[in-house]
Amino acid sequence: MTIMTARFASILLGGCLAASVFAGPMFAAGNDSSTMPTCKKGEIYDQKTKKCVKQQSANVSDENRTDYAYSLAKAGRYQEALAMLDTVKDQDSAEVLNYRGYATRKLGRTDEGISYYLQSVKMDPQYAKVREYLGEAYVIKGRFDLAKEQLTTIKAICGTACEEYLDLNAAILDPSKI
Repeated sequence: MTIMTARFASILLGGCLAASVFAGPMFAAGNDSSTMPTCKKGEIYDQKTKKCVKQQSANVSDENRTDYAYSLAKAGRYQEALAMLDTVKDQDSAEVLNYRGYATRKLGRTDEGISYYLQSVKMDPQYAKVREYLGEAYVIKGRFDLAKEQLTTIKAICGTACEEYLDLNAAILDPSKI
């Protein structure tokens, strides 16, 4: 490798590292294929404008609000996630109920979370994500029989290679992973 090639490679690598450090809003680590930035408290990420806006003045869809609430929950901001879900007009969607269950379960209110998960299952029995979270709640409660029932249902929905199956199976095998 020549000196010029080595210099170019180091400059390129340095530029990439710098870009990753200063790359705008923080992204929540989610289980879904897409991630959404999380904003400071009192703001919401507007998917149309691709920026954080004041929550009160935001004219964003229920879907955007639901997705953002999930991003907040995945970032550990459970109370904010619940508050965001309160702003969604359609409170009876499978996703809203699932994410409300997720946030309440993560706050230690497992039974309340299970009640939301069960409502979500009624809305959409083929929704694998709610089956995963319901199974995890059953693991927390020590109801491995019910968790395994959810695992079997997930297998029928998306097979054994989907993320929901893999995550719930891991939680059943090692509950400390929840």
